[in-house]
Amino acid sequence: MITIQEVTDKGVWENFLTSFDTSVTPFFQSWNWGDVQKALGNTIFRLGIYKDDKLSGICLVNEVKAKRGHYLHLRHGPVLTNFDKDFDEFLQYIKTFAKSIHADFIRMSPLLLENVFDMTFLKTRGFRNAPIHNMDAENAWVLNLEASDDDLLKGMRKTTRYLVRKAFGIPLEIKATHEEEDFEAFMELYRETSVRHKFVPHRGIEDEFHIFSTGDQTKLFLAIYEGKVIAGALIVFYGNQAVYHHGATADEFKNIPAAYLLQWEAIKEAKKKGKKLYNFWGVVPEDKPKHPWQGLTLFKMGFGGERLNFIHAQDLPLNLNYWKTFAIETATKKMKGY
Repeated sequence: MITIQEVTDKGVWENFLTSFDTSVTPFFQSWNWGDVQKALGNTIFRLGIYKDDKLSGICLVNEVKAKRGHYLHLRHGPVLTNFDKDFDEFLQYIKTFAKSIHADFIRMSPLLLENVFDMTFLKTRGFRNAPIHNMDAENAWVLNLEASDDDLLKGMRKTTRYLVRKAFGIPLEIKATHEEEDFEAFMELYRETSVRHKFVPHRGIEDEFHIFSTGDQTKLFLAIYEGKVIAGALIVFYGNQAVYHHGATADEFKNIPAAYLLQWEAIKEAKKKGKKLYNFWGVVPEDKPKHPWQGLTLFKMGFGGERLNFIHAQDLPLNLNYWKTFAIETATKKMKGY
């Protein structure tokens, strides 16, 4: 028998999550990510799952009210010590709660490895694949940081290693910063990048930068050439990993391998902080060679490492309104070529 109640102590929440035995720490379940959502005006719920008065699971729940639908979003959650045994009681609770606020469906994306977890478990409980592309880095590329710097360089693709070393000979300044002025320069470059590559800029990057900076859990890395910022990367240091969460480059200087040196410096910083993994975040599924992200995927894979495939985001429809969301997201997915 389990009980579920709100967790109000950040220390209790973070101690559970950062000590949880998993391949990568569920970044979107962090306390600070909840604060980012609140800063965006969203309603969140931090649920603790207790067994015999001991915390055995957590789930950050974000209530989403959008034109395409009203739902509860459990990104990278729930996080349960014993998923098989505790999930049903948690599911009953969250379904009852979702219906009480008239949500149309529940969407979740727990970090369960695709080659280990039996999807029948969720299908028999009414879940189905969400009609969205890889929004929660379900196909991630990660680099083990336990090797020496020399071995990490040797493990790179030949072209990537050449470009990193080539960048050493260019008068590039790599700056790791928390300064507001530097962040504004990054955002200007990020907006230019979004227009060039035709993607919608992520909401909340500014809140993410400020909130995670307070605990030294993020750094902005900038590549500066002739006094101008030509590449940037926002790296989040959380749990056992460093996450390359947002990036931007200047098309004017595309022949200068600034992004390669930027990643190398971020990797070395992650090692200094004692992180076990450098998470390059989302990559293209192996069966999608014509995906729009293919070029970015090849860039990430060039640094060496391995692919981690987590289960696709799952939806639990609660009423007929869900199918409106399904239709809109399916059409959007096809339009973008995912």
